[in-house]
Amino acid sequence: MNGKSPGSKSFLLLFFKKDVLPYVLKAPATGVASWLSAVAMIVPVFFLSTLITFLLGAASGLNPAAGLAGDSASPAMIARIKAEYGLNKPVLQQYLAWMGGILHGDLGTSWFNHVPVSALIGQRLAVSASVAGFALLLGVVLGTALGIVAALNKGKWPDRAITGATSITSSLPPFVVGIVLIMVFSLWLRWLPSAGYVSPTESVGGWLSMIAMPSVALSVDVVADVARQLRTGLVATLSENYVTGAIVRGLSWRRIVLVHVLRNGASPALALLGMRIPTLIGGAVITEAVFTMPGLGMLSADSALRGDVPIVQGALVVCIAFVLAANILINLLQGLLQPASRRR
Repeated sequence: MNGKSPGSKSFLLLFFKKDVLPYVLKAPATGVASWLSAVAMIVPVFFLSTLITFLLGAASGLNPAAGLAGDSASPAMIARIKAEYGLNKPVLQQYLAWMGGILHGDLGTSWFNHVPVSALIGQRLAVSASVAGFALLLGVVLGTALGIVAALNKGKWPDRAITGATSITSSLPPFVVGIVLIMVFSLWLRWLPSAGYVSPTESVGGWLSMIAMPSVALSVDVVADVARQLRTGLVATLSENYVTGAIVRGLSWRRIVLVHVLRNGASPALALLGMRIPTLIGGAVITEAVFTMPGLGMLSADSALRGDVPIVQGALVVCIAFVLAANILINLLQGLLQPASRRR
């Protein structure tokens, strides 16, 4: 700007200054109308997504009769098994019964081990949530840090280095990054285990060591995308007239960056982050396979190979619910960050 910018060396200190925190805490809420609007959009999307999920399972033609009854099963035995699982009813009636169970927390029963799907998913969900949640945290923290550094040093070597590095890493698939991490940190340095999972209730240190590499592998492209998008938004915002006016009025650079520039320039990065969340969930399937983690991804993959449709459908419903909930949260955050003129 005018030579008074603190640059990349001190941007982390901006969050701890007393002239910034009160303004951050005073960010305006979106109101009940925005919440109702978001929910009104999410509800039909949820029902449409679950309908497609169910129809795909029905269209597969899979049923438990052949697997449970064996090759020598009689037509009467196959008909009895289909009736037991309600597969002899019309598809619409099956969907309504399935959806009614979902609304009451019942995702059905596994065809082959006769265990409730919700129980099976509950056993595996903590693994996937740990990996995807930590990957999202890394993506937000590191992506925000790199984006701010690049924007405050536009055209200088930190900006060029970050832009070049993020352009390369954004094209790397998570399984490739995972294999490289295993080779370096497990086989060569022997710092981290290459497979398995430990619950945080058993050992927090073991839990962190188990999810570290899978989370990093999942977060690499998220870090790159958030950093590039945030850098673009901040550079555009820094050129606005009100930033120059704030400097002329004598406002501190810390307050300008955090209260005005970051708040107004972060909305595109938040929108991108909302689109990356489904990718994190989908990438967990391959990442869990690479690191042999007993998560929701491996459960879904194994069930799909076995033809256990209720488990696959239940896992998809859970993923749909997580994605929609994340989008509601992103919309709320965008409402908090957007300028007052746009809210009017």
